[in-house]
Amino acid sequence: MIDQVKIRRALVSVTDKTGIVDFCAALVGFGVEIVSTGGTAKALSDAGVPVRPIDDLTGFPEMMDGRVKTLHPRVHGGLLARRDVPAHMAAAEEHGIGMIDMVVVNLYAFESTVAKEGVTLETAIENIDIGGPSMLRSAAKNFEAVTVVTHPECYYSILEEMAANDGATLYQTRKALGIDVFRKTSAYDNAIFSWLSRQGEDASAFPHDARFFLEKVQDLRYGENPHQEAAFYRFADSKPMTLARSEQLHGKELSYNNILDTDACWTAVREFGEPACVIVKHMNPCGTAIGADVVEAYDKAHASDPISAYGGVMAFNRAVPLAVAEHINANAQFVEVMIAPEFDADALELLSQKKNIRLLRTGGIRPVEGHYESRAVEGGMLVQTSDAVTEDPSTFTVPTKRQPTPEELEQLLFAWKVAKTVKSNAILLAKDFASVGVGAGQMSRVDSAKIAVEKAGEKAVGAVAASDAFMPFPDSLEVCAAAGVTAVIQPGGSMRDAECIAKADELGVAMVFTGHRHFRH
Repeated sequence: MIDQVKIRRALVSVTDKTGIVDFCAALVGFGVEIVSTGGTAKALSDAGVPVRPIDDLTGFPEMMDGRVKTLHPRVHGGLLARRDVPAHMAAAEEHGIGMIDMVVVNLYAFESTVAKEGVTLETAIENIDIGGPSMLRSAAKNFEAVTVVTHPECYYSILEEMAANDGATLYQTRKALGIDVFRKTSAYDNAIFSWLSRQGEDASAFPHDARFFLEKVQDLRYGENPHQEAAFYRFADSKPMTLARSEQLHGKELSYNNILDTDACWTAVREFGEPACVIVKHMNPCGTAIGADVVEAYDKAHASDPISAYGGVMAFNRAVPLAVAEHINANAQFVEVMIAPEFDADALELLSQKKNIRLLRTGGIRPVEGHYESRAVEGGMLVQTSDAVTEDPSTFTVPTKRQPTPEELEQLLFAWKVAKTVKSNAILLAKDFASVGVGAGQMSRVDSAKIAVEKAGEKAVGAVAASDAFMPFPDSLEVCAAAGVTAVIQPGGSMRDAECIAKADELGVAMVFTGHRHFRH
């Protein structure tokens, strides 16, 4: 093991040129020769930093629009030669290969390129870096002798170490940097593979290899319970305006359960185009409403179940104004987490006076469709597309004698969206575009109906009901109708549909069949 390696030559080729001029100027101050490529060499030269062009080192011109410039034995030999093996050094001398002690490289921005709307295959391919990963891997493999630097954040600490060690770097630093290279290049290759495998008419939604690259957001104090260890990871290619990319503006760190509840809440509120508020407790919405604005939506959502709303997680699909914060204070409501696209400055100031609330800003809203959901099981993972179907009410059928009134139909469509976000078996009662009774997660659908009716109380009179899957027996319908429900929406498709239709006709209840179910296990 070689502890200290003095840096005499550095090969520099960076896409992100942040701080590169100052860094290279400092290296020159240590007596380091700078070898560089294309745009990086020009940026250094223009700034007055002495630089040797790569083609002068290799004796071979850059060509093919820069595709070929560093793939040369005088580059990779200088990186891979073992300084402690005489045969390596003799071969290097015989072929005129000088040693390269440092590589400063960051890669073509493939991930940000393909994240842009409308990117073409040609553009994506031209942003696949070949020389960069090759140099990084060669340097990282030989970390005993080569220092490999991949991001500007390292520049200052590298210079500090060189200053303290007469222009040399230390073994532990080189090893750590080398390991980090393989993390970066594996993520880079995975991003390319994942994107390319999804292109073209023959692309499968579920390819043979599914590679999930995760990056740690934070360690958590514990998991669902204090005796369980936990951490929060996000997919490296996760999109902006998602929970995983949200910015925490205020409050202590999120817990494992906070994150689960916030995900359920944020998923639910994005179902609505109108101003909406959703309040979640234990991954089920205890209050959901839409209104003329989010203030009205909050008031209605809170009124749905004020007791359960206490200590819940809250989501809005519009910027949160001061009035919402004032209404929360007036209700003396404790909120664990609030997530929204934005917060008005005065609302943020007032809400931040509560030390225990966490405030998350996403910066916008992504549609419900177009992403994958995953869930770990022992030894494996389930992956599915998000629950998003284009449901055209004109395709719904009404098998009962009584048609829903236009007003009932509007409420039924609202209830149907809310039921989609409730754990199955789900029965949801709604009135005036607000949930008034939620029956969630019961083993028997009739038990969910009983709970929903009990929660609604007198509000059940004149309400409508939604069932996330078909009603296998008329009993759930009977419970809802007895409480005053006038119309029901459900997928239909049960072997006993005829019995349910007959019972609805007997009770004078209008029933709508959608043709789609929305289980949420």
